[in-house]
Amino acid sequence: MQCRSRAVTHPGTRRDHNEDMFVARPDLGLWAVADGAGGHEAGEVASELIASTLQTIPATLSAEEMLTQVRLRISAVHAALKETASRKGEGAIVASTVVVLIVRHGYFACLWAGDSRGYLMRGGTLQRITRDHSLVQELVDAGELAEHEAENHPRANVITRAVGDPAELVELDKVTGKLEPGDRFLLCSDGLSKAVDDATMAAILHAGGSETAADALLAAALERAAADNVTVVVVEATGDDEA
Repeated sequence: MQCRSRAVTHPGTRRDHNEDMFVARPDLGLWAVADGAGGHEAGEVASELIASTLQTIPATLSAEEMLTQVRLRISAVHAALKETASRKGEGAIVASTVVVLIVRHGYFACLWAGDSRGYLMRGGTLQRITRDHSLVQELVDAGELAEHEAENHPRANVITRAVGDPAELVELDKVTGKLEPGDRFLLCSDGLSKAVDDATMAAILHAGGSETAADALLAAALERAAADNVTVVVVEATGDDEA
């Protein structure tokens, strides 16, 4: 099944530099968003290393080999970022969230660490297919915080997992499924999800194709004075040929 896609990124309305990076390789069936951890040192170094490492995955791999390579390369980046942080001194962290989409042979896999998100629109309904690795998500899961209160919580920026964090190993969660014609995936940094509610994202994705939707989602975030960097990747399954 063929896919078309568009990826856009912007520093947002309150920051003078962009620590987000994306990967868009429709020829591989591979897309990703990496968001340098806000408030940490050299977040842009972390996100750029993730993107450049994924960007060089060869096109000759099978779906299983692609999945293995993504995990191996993210693990290698995790170790490299921890080493970089150790040279900066005690307490330094060089880290990034990541969300990755792989589409092959009529199936998809989404892997992530942190609060960069993956969504799937199918049959006009938008569902989030990732679960944030964040403090507020843990509070929601524990019943201590309502879902609608999470985005505006004073500690909404605290993530509990990232590539380059102090953990010995980085764990990527994964969801998989069968691809259907017309499926639309959205990968984004939290600059989008914190500025634009799910209902508005769903309406924009439903109204336009991959190119117009990506630009419209970015515009919606900027209209709402997005406080963080904003990155949007929209991937649309368009036909019956192998992707």
